[in-house]
Amino acid sequence: MPSVEQRVRVVTWNLWWRFGDWRERQEVITAHLVTERPDVVGLQEVWTAAGSNQAQLLADRLGMYWALARSPAPGRWQQRLGSPTIGIANAVLSRWPITDHESVALPAPAGRPQEHTLLHATIDAPGGPIPFSTTQLESAPAESAIRCSQVGAVVRSVAARVPHAAHGHPPVVTGDLNAEPDSDEVRLLCGHETRPVVPGSVLVDAWRYTDPADPGWTLDARNPHVAASHEPSARIDYVLVGPPGPAGRGHVRDARVIGDQPVDGTWPSDHAGVLVDLAP
Repeated sequence: MPSVEQRVRVVTWNLWWRFGDWRERQEVITAHLVTERPDVVGLQEVWTAAGSNQAQLLADRLGMYWALARSPAPGRWQQRLGSPTIGIANAVLSRWPITDHESVALPAPAGRPQEHTLLHATIDAPGGPIPFSTTQLESAPAESAIRCSQVGAVVRSVAARVPHAAHGHPPVVTGDLNAEPDSDEVRLLCGHETRPVVPGSVLVDAWRYTDPADPGWTLDARNPHVAASHEPSARIDYVLVGPPGPAGRGHVRDARVIGDQPVDGTWPSDHAGVLVDLAP
């Protein structure tokens, strides 16, 4: 295992908002992050409430900086929860200062408000800034077309913020894409198995550096929260990285799933997280 000076550790994790036994789950999520010691974390389905939010609570416990992008239209989520006061957001946690951040609204299906966002953050890492983004795409199985539209917005926005990635750290894009690796939307987002959205813009799925026999399921039917939905196991959560910078900066060294087991009977989320170590 590389020491903290020999890698940049990235995690992406969908925290399943306030569903289920959310208080107990939050303690398990915190314990996992304390153990794994990530440098930068992209979070989805983060809850927000008056005067408090899950990202800030986690950051305080972990000694990290944080940034938040609230959904501009959380109504559908609030109806599911039966609470009009709890919001939902994407968030970034960082061991190093976050020098700027920006929220970008993603396209929505016709007749629906824009509820999904892309959160950009610039991480002031010791070796130079890391351009980092996290998002969650539309979840309905039949909405591949809208996810492709959202992917187009994500790639154009990342490319606009990182015009000279070859001279620094490559962009890191994380999130719950609600799409499997061979889907149109993931191939389009990566840009190397189809015509890229932005010419020359390519991202690599970090899981390609792992054992090909490991499915890397982040939606796992062994998890009772997933089993209750009757969905099959799938890999739908990703860490994507641009081509390595000078001397291999940002090259993927390791990738694995975290949070894929219960702790004292409590599963941390309906999703497992993905942990990736990058060259510093």
